[in-house]
Amino acid sequence: MTTQPLAPEHFQIFDTTLRDGAQQEGLRLSVADKLRIARLLDGLGVAFIEGGWPGANPNDTAFFEAAKTELDLDNARLVAFGSTRKAGGSAASDALTQALVDAGTKYICIVAKSHDRHVTDALRTTLEENLAMVHDTVTHLVGLGKHVFVDCEHFFDGYRSNRDYALSVVRTAADAGAEVVVLCDTNGGMLPSQMADIVSSAAEMGVELGIHCHNDTGCAVANSIAAVEAGVSQVQGTMNGYGERTGNADLTSVIPNLQLKYGWPLVSDEQLASLSHVALAIADITNQAPHARQPYVGHSSFAHKAGLHASAIRVDPNLYQHVDPALVGNGMRMLISDMSGRANIQIKGEQLGLDLDDREVAAQVTDAVKAREALGYSYEAADASFELLVRDQLGILEFPFEITSWRASTEHRVGMAEANDTTSEATVRLVAAGETHSTAGEGNGPVDALDNALTRALAASYPQVKGFRLIDYRVRILETGASTDAITRTLIDFSDGERTWTTVGVGTNVIESSWEALTDAYLYGLVKDFGRS
Repeated sequence: MTTQPLAPEHFQIFDTTLRDGAQQEGLRLSVADKLRIARLLDGLGVAFIEGGWPGANPNDTAFFEAAKTELDLDNARLVAFGSTRKAGGSAASDALTQALVDAGTKYICIVAKSHDRHVTDALRTTLEENLAMVHDTVTHLVGLGKHVFVDCEHFFDGYRSNRDYALSVVRTAADAGAEVVVLCDTNGGMLPSQMADIVSSAAEMGVELGIHCHNDTGCAVANSIAAVEAGVSQVQGTMNGYGERTGNADLTSVIPNLQLKYGWPLVSDEQLASLSHVALAIADITNQAPHARQPYVGHSSFAHKAGLHASAIRVDPNLYQHVDPALVGNGMRMLISDMSGRANIQIKGEQLGLDLDDREVAAQVTDAVKAREALGYSYEAADASFELLVRDQLGILEFPFEITSWRASTEHRVGMAEANDTTSEATVRLVAAGETHSTAGEGNGPVDALDNALTRALAASYPQVKGFRLIDYRVRILETGASTDAITRTLIDFSDGERTWTTVGVGTNVIESSWEALTDAYLYGLVKDFGRS
C-alpha cells in the first residue's frame, strides 16, 4: 500500500513550457510570446521557469537578452538550458557552455546522457569521457557561482539497460555540485509502478532528485506523482501538457494534485485559483485550442449531464465533484440534453437566475427540452437558446422584434474571371418598436448577407446591435437519407466585445437552421440588453 509522502522542505515546481513545451508540433513562440508566458507563470507561483537554450537557438538567445531588462520576476527564477561540454574538450573553452553563462541567469540546467548506448552510439564517446563531461561542466558552472541542475536524459531506459552506469551519472553530477539531479523519462515509456521502483532505488544514494516525464503512455502525470511518492523533490512539466510527440507532464494537473490532494502549500490559494485563467491565457498565446476535458482547468472538467448526477448535486455538489472547481478558478456547468432530468433543468435555471423551483414548471421545461432535442436541437453548448426556451416556457420572454419575411440568394456568374463572380444577397422584413422595416444586405455567402440585412433592419430601433458580431459558426448534418430529408443543426457564437453567447438552429437546410440561430442570437442580445453603452 502506497503511503502519502511528507512534503519536502523545499519542493519545487519547474516549468519548461518555454523550452520543452515549445518543441510541440505546430507551436512557435516569439520572444514577446515567451515574455508574456513567463509573466503568467511567475504570477502562478512556479519556482523555476526554463526559458530555452541560449547559443543553440537564436530566438532563445534573444529571449534571454530581452529578459535581462524586460522580465521582472516576483516568485520564479529564470533558468537557462544547455548541455554538457563536447567530448574531448573543456567546459572553460566550450562555446555553448559560455553561452549559458552569458545568458545571465543564476540557475542553469544542463542535459547529460545517462543511457550507455546513447553515450557510445549517439555521442560516439566512451562511458568514462561522458562522466568527465558531466563533472567538468558542472564544476565549471558552479565555480562561476551558478546554481546547476542536471537532466539525466533517457535515465529510465538507461537504468534498465545498465543500472550501475545510469546511477553513476547521477552520482557524478551530484558530487560535482549539482543541486538537483533530474531523472528523465525521455521516451515516455514508463508506467507508475516501474517509475516508483526505479526512483526509490536512485533515492537510496541520498541525492536530491527531480523528475521529468513525457506522456507517450498517457501516464506522465501519474508517473510524476509516483516519483514524488518515491522521494523526488522537483517536478518538471509544462502548462497544458505541451511538448514533443504526446507532450510532457501537465502542470495544470500536477500542481492541484499535490496541493489539493496532498495538502502541500506549493502556491497561495489566490494563485491556485488563477490556474484555469493562466492555462487558457497560455493556450491563447500559443494559439493552441484548449482541451475541453483537461483535468481541473478544462471547460468540461466540472460539467454534468446525467440526470442522476444532477439530483445528487442539488443536495451536495461534492457528491459528484472531487474538488470545488472554484479552487482552481473553474466552475460547475450543468449540461442540458435529452439525458437531462428535472434536477438538471432546475440547477441550470438557478445558474441563469431563473426560478424553476416549482416541480411542475421544471417538468414542463424538461419535456420541452427533450421534445426539441428529438428534433435535432442541442442545448449543451447553446446556453443562450436554452435561456430563451425557458423564458418562453415561463411566459416571461419578451420579443423586441417580429420577423414577417426573409429571403437569401446566391448568384454565380459562370465564366466570369473576376474574384467576386459570386454574390449573395438577402432581404429581411420585420416589425421592431412598432415600426416596419424592410432592408437588404450583401455578404460573403448567404448567412453573412442575412446577418448584414438583419443588423440594418434592427439598428433603426436598437442601435446597440451594430456592436454585435458573429465570431464562430458550426454546422452539422444530423441525418443524411435523401438530401431533402437531411436535418441540419447550426451553432453560432456571437459577441458584443465583452460577452459571448451561443445559439442553436435546426432546419432542413443550412440556410434555414442558420437563420434560426442568427435570429436567436439577436433576440438574446436584446433581451439581455447587451451592447448598450
